[in-house]
Amino acid sequence: MARIGILTGGGDCPGLNPVIRAVVRKALLEGYEITGIKNGWKGLVENDTMRLDINTVSGILPKGGTILGTSRTNPYKKEGDLQKVKDNFKKMGLDALVAVGGEDTLGVASKLVKEGLPIVGVPKTIDNDLSATDYTFGFDTALNVAMECIDRLHTTAESHHRIMVAEVMGRHAGWIALEAGIAGGADVILIPEIPIDLDEVCNIIKKRHARGKTFSIVVVSEGAQFKDGSMVTQEKKLDAFGHVRLGGIGEELAAQIEKKTGYETRVSVLGHIQRGGSPTAFDRVLGTRLGVKAVELIKNKKFGKMVALAGIKIIDVPLEEAVKALKTVDMELYDIAKVFFG
Repeated sequence: MARIGILTGGGDCPGLNPVIRAVVRKALLEGYEITGIKNGWKGLVENDTMRLDINTVSGILPKGGTILGTSRTNPYKKEGDLQKVKDNFKKMGLDALVAVGGEDTLGVASKLVKEGLPIVGVPKTIDNDLSATDYTFGFDTALNVAMECIDRLHTTAESHHRIMVAEVMGRHAGWIALEAGIAGGADVILIPEIPIDLDEVCNIIKKRHARGKTFSIVVVSEGAQFKDGSMVTQEKKLDAFGHVRLGGIGEELAAQIEKKTGYETRVSVLGHIQRGGSPTAFDRVLGTRLGVKAVELIKNKKFGKMVALAGIKIIDVPLEEAVKALKTVDMELYDIAKVFFG
């Protein structure tokens, strides 16, 4: 009997458990055994596993997070870890691996495929920035959480006649800020793809006040930068994939807006609230479809592929193609958002 392993790496998000459940149920139906690898690539480095069966995945469909745990371990970072991954792959008796993650996790998967490991990828990220797929699961849930928070900010902003800055996630791509801002009726949306013009932002707010609006909502991605190119970070330390820890753009932006306009300005940082909680119906269904398709690829020995959503169809694309470039915001959609600025 062939054995499939599955791991979840990088940031957690709603929809991971539906994927795990779908992979397990489909694999068992096809006659495979399933091994859960704990905490992403760290589990392969440390040979840390758990048995997965029907009972293990029972009831996990509506749960956020991942029952397998996750980490930001990069086996290419520390000398000797790559060989441990290869050795433990054999010790676990794996015939194939399903790697569920974003650009970093799947970037490792793509490299390991070149090392000869039979791997299939499943795209996951709330940032929706993976190429070769129209949507990643986790994004819709994060988007709806952000939209609801913006809705709630409207009432308190209007009551106190304040400017409210909502900082949402989005390191290199502003999909959450853009779509949540449109859906939530934000007055200004700031994304990593376009440098922040502080004077323009303040002029929009002043024009709203001039026509009788005593409050404004500004949505900003955590990775947005001012025109001088500076990125606001919590610390300079890099993680295993070379990323700094972002955070603080909302506070900096709010202070600058209040200074330039004289209007009282407050900030709300949504942070990990966007990652938590139960997945939406869209993410549950998408995760399920992607998980089933991943097992079908393994059955047909189509390794080195990533399952993806193209329109309403689930397809497969080369892993290497999927991670070679980030999918940034569609500027046509941003132009639609600008119709409502001010």
